[in-house]
Amino acid sequence: MTNRRDFLKKAGLATAATVGATTLSAPYVHAQSRSPIRWRLQTYAGPALAEHVIKPSIDAFNKAANGEMEIELYYSDQLVPTGELFRAMQRGTIDAVQSDDDSIAAPVDVSVFGGYFPFASRYSLDVPTLFHHYGLKEIWEEAYGQVEGVTWLGAGSWDPCNFVTREPVRTLEDLKGKRVFTFPTAGRFLQRFGVVPVTLPWEDIEVAMQTRELDGIAWAGITEAYTVGWADVCSYYLTNNISGAWSGSYFANTERWNELPDHLKTLFKLCMDSSHYYRQHWYWWGEAHYRTAGGKLELTSIPESEWQTIEDEALSFWDEIAAQSDINARVVQILKDYRQTMQQAGPPYRYS
Repeated sequence: MTNRRDFLKKAGLATAATVGATTLSAPYVHAQSRSPIRWRLQTYAGPALAEHVIKPSIDAFNKAANGEMEIELYYSDQLVPTGELFRAMQRGTIDAVQSDDDSIAAPVDVSVFGGYFPFASRYSLDVPTLFHHYGLKEIWEEAYGQVEGVTWLGAGSWDPCNFVTREPVRTLEDLKGKRVFTFPTAGRFLQRFGVVPVTLPWEDIEVAMQTRELDGIAWAGITEAYTVGWADVCSYYLTNNISGAWSGSYFANTERWNELPDHLKTLFKLCMDSSHYYRQHWYWWGEAHYRTAGGKLELTSIPESEWQTIEDEALSFWDEIAAQSDINARVVQILKDYRQTMQQAGPPYRYS
């Protein structure tokens, strides 16, 4: 068994039987190298969540690669703390990462838009639309093109960001003083409403809720609350959200990525797309299913007229982020243009 300490001591050496790794039993032997290409990929997600958000696509890649390449999959903080993943990937300790830019402390201005940038999206389809049809893909390629050692491979969407809490939240006043596990930029924004952001290893969240170190979680929607066990240690789910979809990406160590033949690069991107597609319908199903048939969490809501205060403040927050750099200003302008287009289009794109 490989633990984090052993791994870091042996960084650069592959292990054939590591807990959490996805491998092939009989790898193909290259005529030249005499061994398959091996990658270590670490995701932001714990084991239960990874079963949905990435493992099926990695299993499919390993099967379709026909022994030419193996990707070993590791879960949240298993080898490297999530906040150190970008630097570890630059050094080659980790070959690839699935996460949001914000959580892994990517050294680019646009990292603040990864994860849950407040009210940047209303639905999960907004994220791929913004990247593929409104220019965010090109901006992300530009931003990461200036960083040595890491290649950004593409973004996709996950679930919305709602509050899951021990005590009911029915007004903005109820948020004040709540110690909440959330993402860095989302936490900065929520501080304006009295929320106290807390950073903990992902695997410690359930225990922190039980010991009352945390009052709530603003890290996911209701699908994940049930999938990972948070619904067992919380009582309430706030239907208002600060973002309709998490924006996450795939990254790779540039040297390792450039070593791949084109057909394996294509295969990897196809598997990324299969993961993006699965999440679209899995979360869309789950967010409705668990609200109506979950049975563990009581639904609460803040009146829309009061919640509008938060949405209006988000636009001020956008302007502050835009003022930080030219590239951020370009992203914020795209978000504003997109928001206006969706509002003008009306239902089903926007209902209010």
